[in-house]
Amino acid sequence: MPSFVPTSADTLEEQRLYTQARLAEVACLDCLATVAVKKNSDHHTSIQWNAEAVAACPELGRRGGPSGSRDGHRGCPRLLASIDAAVRDGKVPVGAEDGY
Repeated sequence: MPSFVPTSADTLEEQRLYTQARLAEVACLDCLATVAVKKNSDHHTSIQWNAEAVAACPELGRRGGPSGSRDGHRGCPRLLASIDAAVRDGKVPVGAEDGY
């Protein structure tokens, strides 16, 4: 049970901005799994997997999903390469805007 459930419009908007603002869709160039990505810096990459992407990724399938074990937190190297390519192509912006 959550200890804090936001109810004010301002708090809900802050929560939405923090979790969803500037997410860009990136498809793996290998298996075509599509994830939501945000890069706040060159060294920070946030990846949001959904059930369809997990099912499509053979690398995660071999390891039991993105959070099925400690190995799952490493991500998929082919997807990470696809994200790097999307950044180089300007499809994923780098840098937080207004803190998001």
